[in-house]
Amino acid sequence: MPRKVWTAELDTALLHALRYEQRCAYFPGLRPAALRLTDTKVLGRWIAAERTIEIGRRFAIERPWREVVEVLRHELAHQYVSEVLEVHDEPAHGPTFQRVCAEHGIDARAAGLPEGGSEPETAKVIEKVRKLLALAGSPNQHEAELAMRRAQELMLKHQLSGDVGGRYVFRQLGTPRLRRSAPEGMIGGLLGKHFFVQVIWAHAYLPYEGRDGTVLEICGTEENVAMAEYVHAFLTQTAERLWKEARASRPGLRGADRSAFMSGVIGGFTAKLNAARREHAGAGLVWVGDPELERHFHKRYPHTRTARASKTTRFAAHALGHAEGRKVVLHRPMQGRGSGTKLLPG
Repeated sequence: MPRKVWTAELDTALLHALRYEQRCAYFPGLRPAALRLTDTKVLGRWIAAERTIEIGRRFAIERPWREVVEVLRHELAHQYVSEVLEVHDEPAHGPTFQRVCAEHGIDARAAGLPEGGSEPETAKVIEKVRKLLALAGSPNQHEAELAMRRAQELMLKHQLSGDVGGRYVFRQLGTPRLRRSAPEGMIGGLLGKHFFVQVIWAHAYLPYEGRDGTVLEICGTEENVAMAEYVHAFLTQTAERLWKEARASRPGLRGADRSAFMSGVIGGFTAKLNAARREHAGAGLVWVGDPELERHFHKRYPHTRTARASKTTRFAAHALGHAEGRKVVLHRPMQGRGSGTKLLPG
């Protein structure tokens, strides 16, 4: 694989992308400051004397774009406190700065980045869910289905008890795309409906391509975000695997059928979740949402719009994928030594 080369043109394009995010951030009365890339170790810094926001070049190139934007918004909050509110007699991360960040859904810590860490009792519930999902990997279809339903029920009861982490975090799922596919859009909708997170397709920038794209971002409590991240990875890999198996066993399938088939897989799995949801509702377990999470989400994204999912016209491939999707059972996530979630084989 050829080594990627960073050029002066890409440097300029990166600054334009940061300028776009700067304009999109909503801080009434704030005049745009100069933006500058730096090779120092800082992630970001507001320099009041120069009216300049510095962003670490290497950080902006190598880290997920949503993290870069979060650091930029963190520095914009510093600028807002300094220039609009004119508060100069408090520590950098003092009460006024904390209030501004809370009002805009920004991480107020010094690093400006989300961190993990669930409460002990909450972590116990999540561990129980993971053990149930381990049973969901059973070759016995009845046992697997029962385990998955119990895992969903436990997650739902946990939300209804109110005993969830009080702080909300965000996470980027997957890599930025120039254009999202129908299966990816369906997975995003599934996460928002069944896994207690808010979902948005946010603007993202691909530094080495010098082009804009979109990326799936979720927001919720740390434990719900972690579970949704696992489900996203599992379904993405499973749909791809089922497509390769179907393509190998059915010569009539063509490459153009891939999106329809994978959409069918996600649709079939969603139908299973919908059925389980109706069962839980019949037992009196009804999740009506988290108003506080919705408020936090709309602080972070005050201007959003809803887009309709595209429909497929390749009915045979879609129906085949739908049938396969109804057979899919979640396997438990396995944490590796590195960051991120790994999947059990098979």
